Amino acid sequence: MNELMLEGLKLMLLGMGSVFIFLLMLVISMKLMSRLAQFLQPAEVAPAAIHSHPSTPQVPNLVAVISAAVAAYRNK
Repeated sequence: MNELMLEGLKLMLLGMGSVFIFLLMLVISMKLMSRLAQFLQPAEVAPAAIHSHPSTPQVPNLVAVISAAVAAYRNK
């Protein structure tokens, strides 16, 4: 029985060690790819000018129309 427990312990350490090595290599490769992406990143472009008007047209009764549509849908 003692030999069986020792064999199980060896197998557990081998499995945990291989997972640890894999995760360590994964972290290192992710850091290297991050540095590479920062190096290859093009120069930042200035943001476009902010428009003074909103992108959606102003409808005076827009809230009322949407509320009525939602109420009609819920009452089906």
